[in-house]
Amino acid sequence: MNHVLVAKEVSKKYGAFTALNNISLEIPENSIYGLLGPNGAGKTSLIRIINQITYPDSGTVLFNGEPLCPKHVAMIGYLPEERGLYKSMKVGEQALYLAQLKGMGKAEAKKKLKYWFDKFEIGDWWNKKVQELSKGMAQKVQFIVTVLHEPKLLIFDEPFSGFDPINANVIKDEILELKKNGTSIIFSTHRMESVEELCDYIALIHKSEKILDGKLTDIKKAYKKNIFEVGMEVYNPSEIISELQTKLSIFDESYDVNEHQLRFKLQLNGKSTQEILTYLATKAPINHFLEKIPSANDIFIQTISSKNSNE
Repeated sequence: MNHVLVAKEVSKKYGAFTALNNISLEIPENSIYGLLGPNGAGKTSLIRIINQITYPDSGTVLFNGEPLCPKHVAMIGYLPEERGLYKSMKVGEQALYLAQLKGMGKAEAKKKLKYWFDKFEIGDWWNKKVQELSKGMAQKVQFIVTVLHEPKLLIFDEPFSGFDPINANVIKDEILELKKNGTSIIFSTHRMESVEELCDYIALIHKSEKILDGKLTDIKKAYKKNIFEVGMEVYNPSEIISELQTKLSIFDESYDVNEHQLRFKLQLNGKSTQEILTYLATKAPINHFLEKIPSANDIFIQTISSKNSNE
């Protein structure tokens, strides 16, 4: 597997405060890599190092197999959580200026800006000042500026901040399209539903240390506990529950009187799914039997809580 970016034992201190402690990451090409962690974990410090805003005290960062250096800045696009547009400048003038800072010629930048402004239906914003725009509108402009030079690596820090659900979906679709076209993406967010929808890989940083990383599907499999959610059509719930409790490890029981639906969770505890299903089918019709796979949010909370309790 090829990696667009590799961080090896990267550490960073600010005075007596350790922001990063021997962090190692590998960002696969053509993937979306979720960089997760509570506030103050060290994510922003790592992003600043990748963007060469600051430098590590120790460790190395490789970009395309080469030591990270100034020439790579033009190959990286960064959308920070705190927006960096100049409020008193006109939108088009500023977008053109920022595109040229990334090495684009004026004619090429104008052509691509027109394409993106038309795509987002914001052509009439060209001569408006940034201060006239809402947060979401300004975010659209900065998104365009971030991707305009077609960087090999994109870094998005809370890219949906300020967007209503419709425009958030527009940006999500654009991120997926960028990945489809070969761009590698680092995605930093606190919105776990976005992680579920977008990320192929994740790393979890907590108190300056990496405590979890890997392919999201593999991590979910590792965290599952053989728990299943079950739904059955019954008319004597108390009797059925009492009987099931003598044979199975069930919990979180509930009953919908109108639909005659008994719902509960059960843990296999060494029994096979076929054995469980065969037994349940003798008690009542089964209309729901689904393994509970932990969500990214479940894994985030469980891992952080476990780490804190062990300290």
